[in-house]
Amino acid sequence: MAKTSTTTQGLRAAIERSGYYPALVAEAVEAAVGGEPVRSYLVHQETTFDQNEVRRHVTVLVLTGNRFIVSHTDEQAADNTSPTPYATTSTESVKLSRISSIVVSRVVANPESYTPGTLPREIVLTIGWGAVSRIDLEPAACGDPNCEADHGYTGNSTADDLSLRVSEAGDGPETVRQALTFAQALSEATADPTR
Repeated sequence: MAKTSTTTQGLRAAIERSGYYPALVAEAVEAAVGGEPVRSYLVHQETTFDQNEVRRHVTVLVLTGNRFIVSHTDEQAADNTSPTPYATTSTESVKLSRISSIVVSRVVANPESYTPGTLPREIVLTIGWGAVSRIDLEPAACGDPNCEADHGYTGNSTADDLSLRVSEAGDGPETVRQALTFAQALSEATADPTR
């Protein structure tokens, strides 16, 4: 899909609807996108509780013809480094050819009566491109309960660059729908053999 004013306006409107420092977030996203056509996007604003503080942050995912762009903005309370509250915005641009995995985990209620096309209750979108990996190790063991030998370690290595949870209860059905649409567009773009 080529860049249209509707797509660009939709991205800008979604950033503004999030209500989270829209001028700051939009400027960072627009700078990262540059002049490339926007094919799909997802804006996810989340509130978390950190001890006695309420903290908000927003993640914006953008798919262009050649890149996957991640923008993340966090707010921070005044601290030793700053006498006033501040926000930190970062963007990362990833070539589509570097994306190695896209995992969409869907949670549905009453699966025995599921009707195709029904929105999941929540989804978790995990995207890996090799920037961050997690290794989980544990001591290896054999089947003998009396064995005292050292069997080394066993474990898993997992690509864990981005994981985003969207739920109908917390984010609304439109955000779940938009997350599924974005995941499908990204999956189709990375499956393109010309990339």
